[in-house]
Amino acid sequence: MPEPRRRESTDPTPAASAEAAGTPAPGPSDAPDSPGKPRRRQARGERRIAQLLDAAAKVFCTSGYTSASTNAIAREAGVSPGTLYQFFPNKEAIAIELGGRLLDDWHRSHGTALDATSLDLPFDQVLDAVLDPLFEFNYANPAFAVLIHGPDAPGQITQEFEAIHASLLTRLEDIISSYLPDAPPAQLTLIANTSFSIFKAGLELVLTHEGAEREAYATEIKRVMFRYLEPLFPEGHAGACASFHTP
Repeated sequence: MPEPRRRESTDPTPAASAEAAGTPAPGPSDAPDSPGKPRRRQARGERRIAQLLDAAAKVFCTSGYTSASTNAIAREAGVSPGTLYQFFPNKEAIAIELGGRLLDDWHRSHGTALDATSLDLPFDQVLDAVLDPLFEFNYANPAFAVLIHGPDAPGQITQEFEAIHASLLTRLEDIISSYLPDAPPAQLTLIANTSFSIFKAGLELVLTHEGAEREAYATEIKRVMFRYLEPLFPEGHAGACASFHTP
Protein backbone atom coordinates (compact mmCIF):
# COMPACT_ATOMS: atom_id res chain seq x y z
CA MET A 1 0.00 0.00 0.00
CA PRO A 2 1.51 3.39 -0.90
CA GLU A 3 2.41 5.62 2.01
CA PRO A 4 0.16 8.62 2.62
CA ARG A 5 1.62 11.93 1.49
CA ARG A 6 2.48 14.14 4.45
CA ARG A 7 0.79 17.51 4.55
CA GLU A 8 2.48 20.71 5.68
CA SER A 9 0.39 20.65 8.83
CA THR A 10 2.12 17.44 9.95
CA ASP A 11 5.61 18.95 9.90
CA PRO A 12 7.51 18.46 13.16
CA THR A 13 7.09 21.09 15.83
CA PRO A 14 10.10 23.29 16.61
CA ALA A 15 10.73 21.24 19.74
CA ALA A 16 10.62 17.95 17.84
CA SER A 17 12.85 19.30 15.08
CA ALA A 18 15.33 20.50 17.66
CA GLU A 19 15.42 17.08 19.30
CA ALA A 20 15.90 15.38 15.93
CA ALA A 21 18.84 17.65 15.16
CA GLY A 22 20.38 16.91 18.52
CA THR A 23 19.90 20.48 19.82
CA PRO A 24 17.58 21.40 22.69
CA ALA A 25 14.39 23.35 22.12
CA PRO A 26 14.24 26.57 24.14
CA GLY A 27 12.45 26.28 27.41
CA PRO A 28 12.81 26.58 31.18
CA SER A 29 14.48 23.17 31.50
CA ASP A 30 17.37 24.36 29.34
CA ALA A 31 18.05 27.52 31.29
CA PRO A 32 21.69 28.26 32.26
CA ASP A 33 21.15 26.80 35.74
CA SER A 34 20.65 23.31 34.23
CA PRO A 35 23.84 22.80 32.19
CA GLY A 36 23.41 19.05 31.74
CA LYS A 37 20.10 19.11 29.87
CA PRO A 38 21.29 19.94 26.32
CA ARG A 39 23.77 17.07 26.30
CA ARG A 40 21.12 14.63 27.54
CA ARG A 41 18.72 15.87 24.85
CA GLN A 42 21.38 15.27 22.18
CA ALA A 43 22.07 11.77 23.50
CA ARG A 44 18.35 10.93 23.37
CA GLY A 45 18.17 12.07 19.76
CA GLU A 46 21.20 9.95 18.79
CA ARG A 47 19.72 6.89 20.51
CA ARG A 48 16.41 7.38 18.72
CA ILE A 49 18.15 7.66 15.35
CA ALA A 50 20.13 4.49 16.06
CA GLN A 51 16.89 2.73 17.05
CA LEU A 52 15.21 3.76 13.80
CA LEU A 53 18.18 2.74 11.69
CA ASP A 54 18.34 -0.68 13.35
CA ALA A 55 14.64 -1.13 12.64
CA ALA A 56 15.08 0.00 9.03
CA ALA A 57 17.89 -2.53 8.53
CA LYS A 58 15.58 -5.34 9.63
CA VAL A 59 12.69 -4.16 7.46
CA PHE A 60 14.90 -3.71 4.39
CA CYS A 61 16.24 -7.25 4.86
CA THR A 62 12.81 -8.85 5.19
CA SER A 63 10.86 -6.74 2.67
CA GLY A 64 13.47 -5.28 0.33
CA TYR A 65 13.96 -1.57 -0.15
CA THR A 66 11.08 -0.99 -2.57
CA SER A 67 8.45 -2.81 -0.51
CA ALA A 68 9.58 -1.33 2.81
CA SER A 69 7.57 1.56 4.23
CA THR A 70 8.11 4.16 6.91
CA ASN A 71 5.08 2.75 8.75
CA ALA A 72 6.72 -0.68 8.86
CA ILE A 73 10.00 0.83 10.07
CA ALA A 74 8.22 2.79 12.79
CA ARG A 75 6.34 -0.33 13.85
CA GLU A 76 9.57 -2.35 14.01
CA ALA A 77 11.16 0.41 16.10
CA GLY A 78 8.18 0.54 18.43
CA VAL A 79 7.44 4.21 17.76
CA SER A 80 4.70 6.15 16.00
CA PRO A 81 5.11 7.28 12.38
CA GLY A 82 5.02 10.84 13.68
CA THR A 83 8.08 10.16 15.82
CA LEU A 84 9.91 8.75 12.82
CA TYR A 85 9.10 11.85 10.76
CA GLN A 86 10.68 14.02 13.44
CA PHE A 87 14.02 12.51 12.42
CA PHE A 88 13.61 11.47 8.76
CA PRO A 89 11.31 13.01 6.12
CA ASN A 90 10.95 9.80 4.10
CA LYS A 91 12.22 6.28 3.47
CA GLU A 92 14.99 7.40 1.13
CA ALA A 93 16.48 9.64 3.81
CA ILE A 94 16.54 6.67 6.20
CA ALA A 95 18.21 4.48 3.57
CA ILE A 96 20.83 7.12 2.78
CA GLU A 97 21.70 7.58 6.46
CA LEU A 98 21.85 3.83 7.07
CA GLY A 99 23.80 3.22 3.87
CA GLY A 100 26.26 5.98 4.71
CA ARG A 101 26.98 4.52 8.12
CA LEU A 102 27.39 1.03 6.71
CA LEU A 103 29.71 2.31 4.00
CA ASP A 104 31.84 4.11 6.58
CA ASP A 105 32.10 0.92 8.66
CA TRP A 106 32.78 -1.14 5.52
CA HIS A 107 35.54 1.20 4.39
CA ARG A 108 37.21 1.30 7.81
CA SER A 109 37.14 -2.44 8.39
CA HIS A 110 38.12 -3.51 4.87
CA GLY A 111 40.63 -0.73 4.37
CA THR A 112 42.36 -1.65 7.60
CA ALA A 113 42.38 -5.34 6.70
CA LEU A 114 43.76 -4.72 3.22
CA ASP A 115 46.39 -2.23 4.36
CA ALA A 116 47.53 -4.57 7.13
CA THR A 117 47.78 -7.60 4.87
CA SER A 118 51.31 -8.95 4.88
CA LEU A 119 52.34 -9.97 1.40
CA ASP A 120 55.15 -12.07 2.88
CA LEU A 121 52.57 -14.65 3.96
CA PRO A 122 51.73 -17.71 1.83
CA PHE A 123 49.06 -16.81 -0.67
CA ASP A 124 46.32 -18.89 0.98
CA GLN A 125 46.86 -16.89 4.19
CA VAL A 126 46.71 -13.64 2.22
CA LEU A 127 43.33 -14.78 0.89
CA ASP A 128 42.14 -15.40 4.44
CA ALA A 129 43.34 -11.95 5.52
CA VAL A 130 41.54 -10.25 2.63
CA LEU A 131 38.32 -12.28 2.46
CA ASP A 132 37.52 -13.05 6.10
CA PRO A 133 36.77 -9.39 7.03
CA LEU A 134 34.57 -9.10 3.93
CA PHE A 135 32.59 -12.19 4.93
CA GLU A 136 32.32 -11.17 8.59
CA PHE A 137 31.09 -7.68 7.77
CA ASN A 138 28.33 -9.00 5.53
CA TYR A 139 27.34 -11.60 8.14
CA ALA A 140 26.94 -8.83 10.73
CA ASN A 141 25.23 -6.36 8.37
CA PRO A 142 22.82 -8.17 6.03
CA ALA A 143 21.15 -4.87 5.11
CA PHE A 144 24.39 -3.85 3.41
CA ALA A 145 23.80 -6.18 0.47
CA VAL A 146 20.17 -5.03 0.17
CA LEU A 147 21.09 -1.35 -0.04
CA ILE A 148 24.35 -1.59 -1.93
CA HIS A 149 23.70 -4.37 -4.41
CA GLY A 150 19.92 -4.07 -4.73
CA PRO A 151 18.65 -2.81 -8.10
CA ASP A 152 16.40 -0.24 -6.42
CA ALA A 153 18.92 1.27 -3.99
CA PRO A 154 18.98 5.09 -3.76
CA GLY A 155 21.40 6.60 -6.26
CA GLN A 156 23.45 8.43 -3.66
CA ILE A 157 24.31 5.18 -1.90
CA THR A 158 25.24 3.53 -5.18
CA GLN A 159 27.57 6.40 -6.08
CA GLU A 160 29.29 6.32 -2.71
CA PHE A 161 29.76 2.57 -2.93
CA GLU A 162 31.22 2.84 -6.42
CA ALA A 163 33.89 5.23 -5.11
CA ILE A 164 34.83 2.84 -2.28
CA HIS A 165 34.64 -0.12 -4.66
CA ALA A 166 37.17 1.62 -6.92
CA SER A 167 39.59 2.09 -4.01
CA LEU A 168 39.18 -1.57 -3.06
CA LEU A 169 39.97 -2.71 -6.60
CA THR A 170 43.04 -0.46 -6.63
CA ARG A 171 44.30 -2.12 -3.46
CA LEU A 172 43.60 -5.58 -4.91
CA GLU A 173 45.61 -4.63 -7.99
CA ASP A 174 48.47 -3.57 -5.71
CA ILE A 175 48.37 -6.94 -3.94
CA ILE A 176 48.27 -8.86 -7.21
CA SER A 177 51.09 -6.77 -8.70
CA SER A 178 53.33 -7.84 -5.82
CA TYR A 179 53.04 -11.38 -7.18
CA LEU A 180 53.10 -10.29 -10.84
CA PRO A 181 55.45 -7.28 -10.90
CA ASP A 182 55.85 -7.41 -14.70
CA ALA A 183 52.14 -7.65 -15.53
CA PRO A 184 50.70 -4.71 -17.50
CA PRO A 185 48.06 -2.56 -15.76
CA ALA A 186 45.28 -3.92 -17.97
CA GLN A 187 46.00 -7.47 -16.83
CA LEU A 188 46.04 -6.44 -13.16
CA THR A 189 42.66 -4.73 -13.60
CA LEU A 190 41.27 -7.81 -15.35
CA ILE A 191 42.38 -10.14 -12.55
CA ALA A 192 41.18 -7.81 -9.77
CA ASN A 193 37.74 -7.36 -11.33
CA THR A 194 37.34 -11.07 -12.00
CA SER A 195 38.39 -11.93 -8.44
CA PHE A 196 35.93 -9.45 -6.97
CA SER A 197 33.12 -10.77 -9.17
CA ILE A 198 33.82 -14.32 -7.99
CA PHE A 199 33.65 -13.13 -4.40
CA LYS A 200 30.45 -11.13 -4.94
CA ALA A 201 28.66 -14.08 -6.57
CA GLY A 202 29.92 -16.44 -3.88
CA LEU A 203 28.83 -14.09 -1.11
CA GLU A 204 25.21 -14.29 -2.25
CA LEU A 205 25.42 -18.07 -1.89
CA VAL A 206 27.18 -17.94 1.47
CA LEU A 207 24.61 -15.55 2.97
CA THR A 208 21.76 -17.97 2.27
CA HIS A 209 23.20 -20.45 4.78
CA GLU A 210 23.92 -20.45 8.50
CA GLY A 211 26.37 -22.04 10.92
CA ALA A 212 28.58 -24.86 9.69
CA GLU A 213 27.05 -24.78 6.21
CA ARG A 214 27.90 -21.10 5.86
CA GLU A 215 31.50 -21.74 6.86
CA ALA A 216 31.72 -24.64 4.41
CA TYR A 217 30.51 -22.46 1.54
CA ALA A 218 32.88 -19.65 2.52
CA THR A 219 35.78 -22.12 2.42
CA GLU A 220 34.60 -23.33 -0.98
CA ILE A 221 34.58 -19.77 -2.34
CA LYS A 222 38.14 -19.31 -1.09
CA ARG A 223 39.10 -22.55 -2.85
CA VAL A 224 37.60 -21.28 -6.10
CA MET A 225 39.52 -18.00 -5.75
CA PHE A 226 42.75 -19.82 -4.95
CA ARG A 227 42.45 -22.13 -7.92
CA TYR A 228 41.70 -19.20 -10.22
CA LEU A 229 44.64 -17.11 -9.01
CA GLU A 230 47.32 -19.71 -8.30
CA PRO A 231 48.04 -20.62 -11.96
CA LEU A 232 48.52 -16.93 -12.78
CA PHE A 233 51.42 -16.53 -10.38
CA PRO A 234 55.01 -17.70 -10.90
CA GLU A 235 55.50 -21.35 -9.98
CA GLY A 236 55.77 -21.84 -6.24
CA HIS A 237 55.09 -18.16 -5.49
CA ALA A 238 51.51 -18.70 -4.35
CA GLY A 239 52.50 -21.09 -1.61
CA ALA A 240 50.75 -24.29 -0.64
CA CYS A 241 47.48 -24.78 1.16
CA ALA A 242 46.24 -28.29 1.84
CA SER A 243 42.68 -27.15 2.62
CA PHE A 244 42.39 -25.39 -0.77
CA HIS A 245 43.99 -28.23 -2.73
CA THR A 246 41.90 -31.07 -1.33
CA PRO A 247 38.80 -31.97 -3.36
